[in-house]
Amino acid sequence: MTSTRTFYDYAGLERLMSLMSGDEKHGPAATSTLDVLWVLYDRVLRVAPDTADDPCRDRFLLSKGHGPMAYYAVLAAKGFIPEEWLYHFAAFDSPLGHHPDRTLVPGAEIGSGSLGHGLPIAVGTALGLRAQGRDQARTWVLVGDAEMDEGSNHEAVAFAGAVGLEGLHVVAVDNASATYGWRGGLASRFAAEGWSAVTVDGRDHQALYQAFTAPHPGRPHAVIARVEPKYV
Repeated sequence: MTSTRTFYDYAGLERLMSLMSGDEKHGPAATSTLDVLWVLYDRVLRVAPDTADDPCRDRFLLSKGHGPMAYYAVLAAKGFIPEEWLYHFAAFDSPLGHHPDRTLVPGAEIGSGSLGHGLPIAVGTALGLRAQGRDQARTWVLVGDAEMDEGSNHEAVAFAGAVGLEGLHVVAVDNASATYGWRGGLASRFAAEGWSAVTVDGRDHQALYQAFTAPHPGRPHAVIARVEPKYV
């Protein structure tokens, strides 16, 4: 079968999502991230299929890797992967698993799914880029609110704030799945460690764009995207 890559706008994402099926697709986890992913890939990230190996590209790390359907849909919409792959989501011989695999999915920077790994990896990525003098290459990582209970993330947040890791950007999708939540909201956790932090409606594309592009000199930046999950 010949694979083709067709580019879509936001309105085409619903159809792309509908092509994927299965008993363990984590629908609410996926749809919670859809708008965040779209705004990032459509308006913010400096990476495309033809620059996916460029050393100066932006890096996007999906730490919230246990619900990758929206991620796959956006990658297909932007031409990183062929649409035909979506029909075989999570099949035995499909490159699109229940967790993304960086060796199989074009554009994926890390294999993920185990919570608490993506943010520490992003810290290391941003440090490496800074050490190489690639200040124009930004690092973005998408985490879930419940994932922020992991100790590895506490350490990553504290370290990044202490060293002023300006090239690091966190998008935390808050769909109220955390067991305890955070006093003062999740943004307070980042702000306490010296981060720039803002909370926005995770379905409002313009609000997301403004939060993603807000200046934050000398500090890492966190955007808390609050959403009500949808079911697919």
